[in-house]
Amino acid sequence: MEWFWLVMGFLIIIVVTYMCITEEADRWAPYYALCLFTFGTYFLRRFMRKRMEKHIAFLEEQQRNGTTTGK
Repeated sequence: MEWFWLVMGFLIIIVVTYMCITEEADRWAPYYALCLFTFGTYFLRRFMRKRMEKHIAFLEEQQRNGTTTGK
């Protein structure tokens, strides 16, 4: 799903830039905000995936060591 957002970001840049060149730039320039949204979503999902992988590794390490953090 991360690749979807990355590809969509680049696709939006290409399409909006083409439309700005062929038509009125004032009309199409606000659509660059969609590009920022898609790249933001890509980086957020990537950050959360890496964070979850580290957390799962931490939990597995705790299970192997037999330690718990519960009260």
